[in-house]
Amino acid sequence: MVRPFASSADLDDKQQVLEVLAEGVYALTAEGDPNVGAIEGEDFLVCFEALATPVAAREWLARLREHTDKPIRYLVLSHYHAVRVLGASAFGARMIVAHEKTRELIAERGEQDWASEYARMPRLFKDPGSIPGLTWPTVTFDDRLTIHLGGDRGELVLRYCGRGHTEGDLVAWLPRRRIMFAGDLVESQAALYTGDAFHREWSSATLDRVAALGAETLVGGRGAVARGKEGVAAAIAQTRDFLTVMLREVGAAGSLKEAFERTHRALAPRYGSWPIFEHCLPFNVSRLWDELHGVERPRIWTAERDREVWDQLQS
Repeated sequence: MVRPFASSADLDDKQQVLEVLAEGVYALTAEGDPNVGAIEGEDFLVCFEALATPVAAREWLARLREHTDKPIRYLVLSHYHAVRVLGASAFGARMIVAHEKTRELIAERGEQDWASEYARMPRLFKDPGSIPGLTWPTVTFDDRLTIHLGGDRGELVLRYCGRGHTEGDLVAWLPRRRIMFAGDLVESQAALYTGDAFHREWSSATLDRVAALGAETLVGGRGAVARGKEGVAAAIAQTRDFLTVMLREVGAAGSLKEAFERTHRALAPRYGSWPIFEHCLPFNVSRLWDELHGVERPRIWTAERDREVWDQLQS
């Protein structure tokens, strides 16, 4: 069976749902497409994630403006991937915030990642001509950054929990509300993309730090909002299990092709029907094979390399 490349054949629009998680806290989910969110300060907004193009971002902002007309002061980016950052110009934010490693990764591989993700997921790039160029953070940090929301709204704490989905993932944490926007460090009922990951750290210390914050509502990078302590624990456990199975199966394989076949066979019964599973797995296994064979930092994905790996493994 020859599968269409990545998500190139996934052209159907997904049903978007805007959820009010608490007073002034919003999440937009869309059947496994990238999630976004917003938090109201006393007289400003913090938006979380930017989507793939300004046109896509403006559609989200139109939904948000049905609830609040406060100006956007901060746009927070969880990591560097194109589908998360290239819509930033639509927000008009005074400050674009990211981890310092995210800024370095944009400089190192932002152009290649843009071309790679556009070819893999063309549906997400609504009017790609509206993208003015790479998105550059204007504020970066290395451990944590606290945004005071004003009045009695408490704080929004941006935390670096360690290497995981990328070198520079952050989470946005509302301690008073016990609400977390976790980016792609946690997925809820959606498969993981690990093509730029550090699997061993992510599956252990990084997820331990995420769990230790004690969220009672969690918005992952994709999938449904996880609610309640048990729901949050289940989302973190699902993420950890996916990584643990990958580590076990790839580690036991004698070749890259065998690693893919073993991992697919082990993961498919539980995760195979979830969004982007088939799309992601060749790139996931390729990165983990490198990692377990001494390639410390992920190799840069290009449109050409994407096709080579896909043809070698998924076709």
